[in-house]
Amino acid sequence: MSETFDHGGGAPAPGKSCGTCTMCCKVLQIAALNKKHGEWCPHATPGKGCGIYADRPHECRKFHCGYLSSNMSEEWYPLKSKIVLMADATGGITAVVDASRPDAWREKPFYPQLKAWSRELLGAGKYVVVRIGKRAIAVLPDQDFDLGPMEMDEPLVIETAPGPAGGPIYRARKPDPGYALRAGAAPASIKKE
Repeated sequence: MSETFDHGGGAPAPGKSCGTCTMCCKVLQIAALNKKHGEWCPHATPGKGCGIYADRPHECRKFHCGYLSSNMSEEWYPLKSKIVLMADATGGITAVVDASRPDAWREKPFYPQLKAWSRELLGAGKYVVVRIGKRAIAVLPDQDFDLGPMEMDEPLVIETAPGPAGGPIYRARKPDPGYALRAGAAPASIKKE
């Protein structure tokens, strides 16, 4: 079954709540609290919630993970899956994985779904990226590209070329040093060679 992801990251879907999940408090950066990716927020109590919930920063208040804001199955519940889904600035999907389970995204049903989303989004110039700490992995229809350390807002380049069987072959890479100036600092680029 193909899952539907809410790219808007809107309010929680009917019947869904964070419950005891605090995975976003671990895997995401919280600038207002000077909290880095992959480190527990000092205000989070795993299994209970936020110790400063009423006074939490705006970036925490406005964040709803992809599981919470979509009608996705319980398998994607971040506390179970160890994956926090979020829409990126381009409308693509970022799957932020808990470093204590770095291969969780490769398991079923997650990996087949990430591949399906990749096939669906790539035609629109959007992409799927897995993040484990600062490490970024572009999930493309034909293969995955480990891009190494990248900032969340750092652009990546996806290239396509005709394959031997007529279908496209995709590649992902970090942009060259002058790319941001030439591309107007766009977060992603798809080009055909």
